[in-house]
Amino acid sequence: MKARTPLLALALAATMLLPSAARAVGIEDVVDGGNTYPWVRVELPGTVCSNGSQYRFWYYDSPTSNNMVISYEGGGACWDYPSCSGQTGILGAANPNGIPTDYITQMKAKFVSPIINGADPGIPVFRSKTNLVTNGWDMVYMPYCTGDVHVGNRVVTYNDPTGANPPITFRHNGYNNSVAALNFLRTRFPSIGKLLVTGFSAGGVATNTIFYQARRTLLPTVKAYLLNDSGPVFPAPSASYNSRQLHQTITAAWNMASLFSQLPAPFNPNDYGTINQMVAQQFPNDLMAYTGYSSDYNFSRFSYERFFPGITKDGVLAKWRADQTNLINQIKNYSNWSYHVPWHRPINDSHCSSIITFIGSHACPSIRKKYWYEVLEWPQTQSWKCPSGFLPFETFLSNWVGSNQQKRNIEPSNNYNNEDPGMQILAPLINDALAGA
Repeated sequence: MKARTPLLALALAATMLLPSAARAVGIEDVVDGGNTYPWVRVELPGTVCSNGSQYRFWYYDSPTSNNMVISYEGGGACWDYPSCSGQTGILGAANPNGIPTDYITQMKAKFVSPIINGADPGIPVFRSKTNLVTNGWDMVYMPYCTGDVHVGNRVVTYNDPTGANPPITFRHNGYNNSVAALNFLRTRFPSIGKLLVTGFSAGGVATNTIFYQARRTLLPTVKAYLLNDSGPVFPAPSASYNSRQLHQTITAAWNMASLFSQLPAPFNPNDYGTINQMVAQQFPNDLMAYTGYSSDYNFSRFSYERFFPGITKDGVLAKWRADQTNLINQIKNYSNWSYHVPWHRPINDSHCSSIITFIGSHACPSIRKKYWYEVLEWPQTQSWKCPSGFLPFETFLSNWVGSNQQKRNIEPSNNYNNEDPGMQILAPLINDALAGA
């Protein structure tokens, strides 16, 4: 595994010793990332955010490539008054006040996606940027403001169950926004080579659910790729499956019939997970991939906390790992599905492999505790070792998109990232920056 420079730890530790008011750490101080594209803002008639304001997205037309990335932004979801009003905090919906005209230059849009930025960001002074396979591609960034993983189609009035607050009108308009954007892109970019449809968290769900229409609308001439980062659509054919209650709830709350009516067999509205089979069968020459941590404690909370009252963190993660196992067992039957499943990263509650930085997003299927005669290997505070098969996420992307290789990696339980001396310094800085965004 890559060693961390001791000077890095010392330098970042010195930063942490400063008074909080003095250091005021922002994400730009932690990673040498961000993009400076000459973005073009698009505002289409009939596209709106949850509060009725104009929806807008952005594209960058590269002068050197006709390959394209479409990235669907994440940011929670909501389906009732507590979640859509913001009472549940992180377990609510992003951007309830809409998307400002300068959104693309703000922290989230500028720094969140190394895939959009075309480079895994380095750490200022100590770690240089690494260009990714998407470097130089056309880019499309789809912000998120409808609380419906980009695919709802319902205007609803949510009433406060306590009666203490006035009702709110919430426009779950993600489906119409997504379709309008695809139609615009078809006209604006009539000849696309490779098409990578990706997204993180709620945007990961959109990646699976929008891919069929994106592929058929944009008609890439080379190949299309679906990369779902931490928005898994788990199989749930009956009430015995952990995600069944979530799926039934959002079917009604968001009026998913508009989307479902466009999807061919073997998709079955009674089992959301069949969408994974559908895309593989409909597009056998395209490539699909899932990535997500086995210890994700963000999306997992959305999936189970509201539906299993009193559930503990261990209970949430147990259900998540069971559902993720069901997903892997399903998609591994298709040769055009790949997966990259690390165990844990102490950044953003182990949620999302492809956001901010790829540090700690590796997967090592052979990871194990050090043997007694290896304990003096550097770093001595690290009790875990990867004897072989270490795969950084940037290498996974290069092999999968660049070389069209099937890659399948699942990392077993381990504590490597928590014991990594560089991660112990970097993770709190990134988490603090994200919390202050």
